Amino acid sequence: MSGACFTISSLGGIGGRYFTPIINAPEVAILGVCRSAIEPRWDGKAFQPRLMLPLSLSWDHRVIDGASAARFNVYLSQILADFRRVLL
Repeated sequence: MSGACFTISSLGGIGGRYFTPIINAPEVAILGVCRSAIEPRWDGKAFQPRLMLPLSLSWDHRVIDGASAARFNVYLSQILADFRRVLL
């Protein structure tokens, strides 16, 4: 495949936990998705089991501002946390 501007790469199938995806020119960003796992998270009162999905976003600073990339990452995580929003 060629001519893309954004790529999604996954290491979850082989058990990857975290990684830094490398941008392939002429693309401007790549999202790395790892294997999800149940982890304890503090909710202010007690630890609760939560399904966590590690995401790694790499982008070309010559094209994308870092604040915009961070907002995209937050927006994507909000969509994935409450998937009903996709249907709206």
